[in-house]
Amino acid sequence: MKRIICLTTALIAVLIVVAQPKYVFYFIGDGMGDSQIMAAEMYRSAIQGQPIGHVRTHMTQFPYTGHLYTYSASNGITDSSAAGTCLATGSKAKNGTLGLSANGDTLRSIAERLKDKGWGIGIMTTVAIDHATPASFYGNNEKRGNYYDVGQQLCYSNFDFFGGAGFHHPEGKYDDQPVNLYRLAEQQGYTIAHGVEEARNLQQSADKMIFVQKDDDRGAQHGSSLNYVVDREEGDLTLPQIVSVAIPFLEQRHDRFFMMVEGGMIDYACHEDDGRTTIDEVWEMDEALALALDFYQAHPDETLIIVTADHETGGMALGNGDYTLHLDLLQYQQCSTWVLSEIFTQLLEEKKKPTWEEVQRIWREKLGLWDAVPVTKEEEAELRAVYKSVIRGKSKDLKTLYQEINCLAEVGGRLINKKAHLGWTTNNHTAHPVPVFAIGVGAERFSGWHDNTEMVPLIWSVLQ
Repeated sequence: MKRIICLTTALIAVLIVVAQPKYVFYFIGDGMGDSQIMAAEMYRSAIQGQPIGHVRTHMTQFPYTGHLYTYSASNGITDSSAAGTCLATGSKAKNGTLGLSANGDTLRSIAERLKDKGWGIGIMTTVAIDHATPASFYGNNEKRGNYYDVGQQLCYSNFDFFGGAGFHHPEGKYDDQPVNLYRLAEQQGYTIAHGVEEARNLQQSADKMIFVQKDDDRGAQHGSSLNYVVDREEGDLTLPQIVSVAIPFLEQRHDRFFMMVEGGMIDYACHEDDGRTTIDEVWEMDEALALALDFYQAHPDETLIIVTADHETGGMALGNGDYTLHLDLLQYQQCSTWVLSEIFTQLLEEKKKPTWEEVQRIWREKLGLWDAVPVTKEEEAELRAVYKSVIRGKSKDLKTLYQEINCLAEVGGRLINKKAHLGWTTNNHTAHPVPVFAIGVGAERFSGWHDNTEMVPLIWSVLQ
């Protein structure tokens, strides 16, 4: 009898060990609400001539789903640093702070705690690696914008892999910040890899890696991010490329690893109320997610994948009038609103008073207006009114969180969104709940409605 009891106890212990994942993927779509995902799926269905619901993202096919409340410790509408802190530590934080509790206490993220236990850690994003969401997993600061200080914390984190657009201010802004952050990172044992080819060549020899875009890449948009998908040219760095290097890098060095992967440019596009660009960014994160799913298929009893968001941005609405959508019209948009703004800004610098025909030509070429996208007399009158205000020097550009958008780009972008029947309520964040999708070991625990403080405890409960 004792022998049977001992054997049963041993079997239970084995089962418990098997039920604990060795690999955790934590995907965060910055600014990604339900509408952003639905828009991505419905747009692809439309341009492929498929019925609505035929084209699906990988995330919406996960077996377990839920939602998160996103309010912060100080505001009903959170910012990215407070939300990132909560998703990384399980503690509410005040807007603008990073890695600090509502009382100002220093918090430790799940990534730091797992690193203490010998796990490999990878943090990657489409924006700067010291931006709010990635920094929430290694940084602590009363101001999220203290990028140089946060970048130093990255260098001393001892995490195994970072990937993204690089540092916001590697040289620092003040005299007491003399050390270039890339140099400091190298002093702490990091190999800096520029571009995917170099990263793959250095993959075997590097002890720890910071993987950024090439030095000779076209200037990163907003100064601190990868270029938008819709604006990219051959050779520009992508999120799937970063993940494709990170997975084997961590797997070769550790028998357990944790990866946080952020689709950071979803948020940037939503701040600009740019439907087409938002959709492409959602799909790129889903393509990166596909690589994690391939890994899961090879390790189904050892892997947990979670997809969620820090908050919703833009108040995107699928519908702005009758019971129809025309998302297929967005395919005629050839660049982001941000790049369109740069085009108009350059035109106005070269010609103080461009003709209506010159301005109209850009709208035609970049947005398809008047050609593939019909424009009514009333809509043309609105466009002309903005054009005239520019010529008279009375126009005002749209200032968003990350940049200013030329009013000619803004009114054109607003019109093509209207024609697609895509609505927006703001250029900032909202209090909308955000989705959660999970697959793998312990995924069932993420079903239902949760506060964002529960994500880290839920992950820990799976790992115990």
